[in-house]
Amino acid sequence: MLLQAMTQYARAQGLSSAHVLFPDEADREAAQAQGWLIRHGVQFHWRNRVDAPYADLPDFLASLQRDKRKKIQQERRRVADAGVQVEARLGADIRPQDWDFFYHCYRNTYLAHGGPPYLSRDFFAQVAQSLPDHWLMFTASREGQPVAASLVGIDLAQGVAWGRYWGCIEPIDCLHFELCYYAPLSWCIAQGFQRFEGGAQGEHKMARGLMPEPTCSAHWLADPRFASAVEDFLAQEGAGISAYVDELKEHSPYKG
Repeated sequence: MLLQAMTQYARAQGLSSAHVLFPDEADREAAQAQGWLIRHGVQFHWRNRVDAPYADLPDFLASLQRDKRKKIQQERRRVADAGVQVEARLGADIRPQDWDFFYHCYRNTYLAHGGPPYLSRDFFAQVAQSLPDHWLMFTASREGQPVAASLVGIDLAQGVAWGRYWGCIEPIDCLHFELCYYAPLSWCIAQGFQRFEGGAQGEHKMARGLMPEPTCSAHWLADPRFASAVEDFLAQEGAGISAYVDELKEHSPYKG
């Protein structure tokens, strides 16, 4: 019913397309049944051990191959040697000034890459108020002054953390890895979380223990000629994605 309503609304508004991201299996089957196009992709996720959850970050690092473990230790050492300290704030403990600084960093990062940020400061103010328990913020400081921040979405009930926005006001070697991977992973392990989804792109995430996971999305396109061309492309891309995931899994960073 929701898919039908989306299609009707898109047609009525003269929109060119409608999209559903990260559908579950039932959503995907419903979308396919109504003629929506399915695109397959890949993200990189960290998963906790089921039988014996990691005790802490060093315990997790011990499960990696020696060269991967040493590289992570070296990267973390560079951040520590730079005099950087990292603080985590959860939910309602994230102060307005923390959100202000995070947004400043977030905006700087987008502008540095040649584009304006697509989320406003008011957006973050609204989600902080309406979903206070679903945010985890890491702030890096040096000599008492904040220099970078990252934001992670969390679900305490499911034990899952998602993606992250990040930014800095001065470049510090390896700080991106610390705020976006190692600090969140350490926090997730300490809280007994089951999964950390690091987001799309970047085979470099595998060296940090995040493994490829298949994902999909559903798409409705108004122009049948365009839809036909995209459908042909997705058929070719889907076969490539499957082979890509299989190849990646052959290069696991874990022991054994």
